[in-house]
Amino acid sequence: MVPFSILDLAPIVQGGTAGETLRRSLDLARHAERLGYRRYWLAEHHNMPGIASAATAVVIGHVAAGTSTIRVGSGGVMLPNHVPLMVAEQFGTLEALFPGRIDLGLGRAPGTDQLTARALRRGHQDPADSFPAEVQELQAYFRPAVHNQAVQAVPGAGLAVPIWLLGSSLFSAQLAAALGLPFAFASHFAPAYLDEALALYRGKFRPSAALSQPYAMAAIAVYAADTDAEAARLFTSLQQSFLKLRRGTPGPLPPPVATMDGLGSPVEQAGVEHAFSEAVVGSPETVKRGIEDFLQRTGVDELMVTAAIYDHPARLRSFELVAQVRDAV
Repeated sequence: MVPFSILDLAPIVQGGTAGETLRRSLDLARHAERLGYRRYWLAEHHNMPGIASAATAVVIGHVAAGTSTIRVGSGGVMLPNHVPLMVAEQFGTLEALFPGRIDLGLGRAPGTDQLTARALRRGHQDPADSFPAEVQELQAYFRPAVHNQAVQAVPGAGLAVPIWLLGSSLFSAQLAAALGLPFAFASHFAPAYLDEALALYRGKFRPSAALSQPYAMAAIAVYAADTDAEAARLFTSLQQSFLKLRRGTPGPLPPPVATMDGLGSPVEQAGVEHAFSEAVVGSPETVKRGIEDFLQRTGVDELMVTAAIYDHPARLRSFELVAQVRDAV
């Protein structure tokens, strides 16, 4: 059975607060643990009024402390926003507190707009140039310290924190293959290079101490409800958020609407359809067909599902239905 995991974008709903969102994230993580999901990942975003997980390592600690068996990690930490030593110390601390349960997914995008990226990366060089070297520097901090090592990650040195490379293009697929690391593709919002990235990763993979053979995961949006119509209604919250983001006016997650007709221009509607072309939305029967098709088409080793749903009970129900589909696939 292909393992299922969850990517939580920690959506702040209209009229809600970051505190409420983080409490709901913990509630969802506990729900996911009971349902047998393998991992629960949170993503780094900045200057986003609708996302509460900017301090990603802190939120991971919050979720890990409130659960007991599910793996908790980053999907991901945007490494060029940080110095590798501090990331090693943060995730070394998390691993020391919650041994065997922490994942470190790394991305090279800013996770924000360019103005905020400049504020985060003040004085940093181009991440396209520095990312491979910084990944390797981070790997080195997790190796056991040697005698008279001048700079150590404490905690961190000697701790087995799995490093994943995340991407929505070919760059990280190629780097993950070269370094022998697991790879996760962001097909939940950028599906264009999915097939090419997976083929490149598998074809170029070099075994490493971390991984003997390629291990690929893909993320997709999955919205499940008792009927196709209800799932489609729940999905409109994400579609509305995407329109606002593309217009440069991001905000909290809006409540669902009966239809998206008239809410965007034809060009905007085409952009929404492209971004979410891999989304699976519908009743359990519809979701089962969609997930089976995706798994057969991609051959991924693990599936990560995400759903930003305005109503928290409906969100819990969606992931419950997806778990039922998982057990039937």
